[in-house]
Amino acid sequence: MKKILALVIALVLSLSLTSAFAAEKISVIATENPHAEVMELVKDDLAALGYELELTVVSDYVVENPATSAGDVMANFFQHVPYLAGYNAEVPEEEQLVAVIYTHFEPMAIYAGTKTSLDDIAEGDAIAVPNDPVNENRALLLLQNAGLIKLPEGTTLESTCTPMDIVENPYNLEIMELNAELIPGARADVAYAVINGNNATLVELIPNVDGLYVEAADSEAAKAYVNIVVVKPENAEAAWVKALEQVIYTQEVYDLIVNAGFAPTFVPADAAAETVEATEPAAE
Repeated sequence: MKKILALVIALVLSLSLTSAFAAEKISVIATENPHAEVMELVKDDLAALGYELELTVVSDYVVENPATSAGDVMANFFQHVPYLAGYNAEVPEEEQLVAVIYTHFEPMAIYAGTKTSLDDIAEGDAIAVPNDPVNENRALLLLQNAGLIKLPEGTTLESTCTPMDIVENPYNLEIMELNAELIPGARADVAYAVINGNNATLVELIPNVDGLYVEAADSEAAKAYVNIVVVKPENAEAAWVKALEQVIYTQEVYDLIVNAGFAPTFVPADAAAETVEATEPAAE
């Protein structure tokens, strides 16, 4: 009887210890590349810190913010700063979200459709652009910078221009508004296509390699359109958010972003530590 009791006590203690040390789950919804790839890369590092990553991968820009606001997931990773600002402006205060981890810039570019050079542009050519307000305005600014159209004087990244706002269209271009994720597949139907960085890489297009005209690394867009990890305000200082930042701000994530053709906006923690050590004065 004593042996049986001892076994029962041992089993209860074992289950209690297992429960006590069970990994805390972090649920994240992300678009495919490079966002989901970054999350997959840091999964083991999160586990080493005591967290289990639950990753949901989607291809559009529709469900991520509402799912995070509703608490269906704890964080999302797909958008840039202006997109979040646009979302927050459209929802009640209790549904608004905050950026917690700033990661990289994805250049938007004009890519070849049926034509392979902007020198071949002709009267009536069709150009596909994203149809969400923030990225459409950005795409039209890119077309303006490339010398293809002209927008109203004073148009900035904060504007909300649509094709109806074009004031000069010397080639009478047909601006086709499409969901951003559909544009790569529509290139056979248009002369040119303006594609977001993450959607471009899904079809193996690298902005600075394949783009016919690309947002510059020192442009206002590069400063403004930083991609971010987003959470509910009450989670901004949570330990699991700090853990996510720790595993993302590493050299391996930095390298993944660079290899995807994007520009990291952070200095890897290990590199930063080496810099501090190198600049510290030697002890006398």
